[in-house]
Amino acid sequence: MTRKILLLFGILLVLAMLFMIFGRQYYTKRYSPEDHAALDDGKVELTVFYNRPSKRGRDIYGGLVPFGKVWRTGANEATWFETNTDMKFNEGMLKAGRYSLWTIPDEENWKVIFNSNIPPWGVNYKSEAARDPEFDVMIVDVPVQLQEVVTEQFTITLNKQQPGYTMNLIWDKTEIVVRFEANSKL
Repeated sequence: MTRKILLLFGILLVLAMLFMIFGRQYYTKRYSPEDHAALDDGKVELTVFYNRPSKRGRDIYGGLVPFGKVWRTGANEATWFETNTDMKFNEGMLKAGRYSLWTIPDEENWKVIFNSNIPPWGVNYKSEAARDPEFDVMIVDVPVQLQEVVTEQFTITLNKQQPGYTMNLIWDKTEIVVRFEANSKL
């Protein structure tokens, strides 16, 4: 009888742990759904996978997202950026591939970080950004552009510009525009 009770207790404990792990992910996805930004102009293919938290009356930058600390650039899983060709930024060349995307917001300038390690979740068990700086490939400095209109849900867009491309990060009254160009051999 005691073995059956212990077995039942063990099964219930495992089920409760699974519910906590997967239930938390489902719960957070309800409020911060997955999305993709994509661009394909026939030569260059770009994709960003991210989750879209909402403002919901909160103070975002300098509040929910502290200044001067690494942010997972969205919610839930780590955000990633993928390109099929090498990309030229002012700071150098980013090789074709998939990278996790991190940011360090500040009032006037942001650091946008491309990292070769893509963790499964954007934060660790301490709720700190899961970025490992050892795998940073490129850090791009970008000025803040303040907007008059509030954007309720965090949004990333990819756009073709002349010359090159932009990746725009927009939330609340803040927009960050990261400019880059395809390798000139295309």
